[in-house]
Amino acid sequence: MRTVRARPLTEEAIAPYGTVIEAGRGTARTINAGLCTRWHDICRPDTDGPACLSVFEAQPRALPYALDLIERHPLGTQAFLPMTAHPFLVTVSDGPEAEPLAFLTAPHQGVQFHRNVWHGVLTPLRAPGLFAVIDREEGTGNLQEHRFDVPWTIALS
Repeated sequence: MRTVRARPLTEEAIAPYGTVIEAGRGTARTINAGLCTRWHDICRPDTDGPACLSVFEAQPRALPYALDLIERHPLGTQAFLPMTAHPFLVTVSDGPEAEPLAFLTAPHQGVQFHRNVWHGVLTPLRAPGLFAVIDREEGTGNLQEHRFDVPWTIALS
């Protein structure tokens, strides 16, 4: 059995693959007559073509999780922003032959993957699995998938 232990998502750990999206990062600005803090420019979509915001509803998975599919987007970044306060699983890899890394988000964290980074599909651990997703408006050539012949088992540390 090939097992990978999920660890907490941190900016340092995910940096080669993407960016953590959370309050407290970026430049803070007070707006709306002092009633709101805006953390500005945490990350930017990087796409060849127009970016769009979609809402995804993904089926929740249980741990240990059988990671059998990874994907990448060569034409742009992809961001997952949870619409509920539940942690979700993030997996990344240097490629189909490499051992993946696994991270468990805090309830307030999202992630943006750099373009062309192999990563697991959206993996909520609780229903309803609602996420805002920012990525390149679909066209041809921006989704490459790889199925593992033998899945990786993702477990908690």
